[in-house]
Amino acid sequence: MDLVVGRVARAHGVRGELVVDVHTDEPEQRFAAGSTLVARLRSGGQSTLTVVSSRPHGSRLLVGFDGVVGRDAAEALRGALLTVDSADLSPPSDPEEYYDHQLEGLSAELADGTAVGTVVDVLHGPGTELLVIARDGDSELLVPFVHDIVPTVDLDGGRLVLTPPEGLID
Repeated sequence: MDLVVGRVARAHGVRGELVVDVHTDEPEQRFAAGSTLVARLRSGGQSTLTVVSSRPHGSRLLVGFDGVVGRDAAEALRGALLTVDSADLSPPSDPEEYYDHQLEGLSAELADGTAVGTVVDVLHGPGTELLVIARDGDSELLVPFVHDIVPTVDLDGGRLVLTPPEGLID
């Protein structure tokens, strides 16, 4: 499964550097010199790119790729999604950390076993992550992904347990 770790926002300067919106908690690893990423182009094509340099640029990164020389070559990558294969990722070092793709698809239930819905997305906000839970015949539910509300994540069992405060689900 391909996981998005960044999106090319635009070219920067005339030497081929790119401004990249980061979509990973590990930018120092994903965008380290020598790392290989797949660029999924807006045109539907793809290209394998090797990082030669990266540095902070506000909340984004400036990234240089091998073979991307000049502004025109950089502009051709505008809007591309930068991905890695999930099979190439090492498991998180903290047992309380999860990749988004591990949480998506898990069934959400209350501590008494009552089904709530299915996790369909993880939103990364400024304070905490939010689980987007789709419910049958109802609107989506946003649940803060904190231990007090989601005390159990059972990847092998395909579920997570919610202990929501009063009013969160109603």
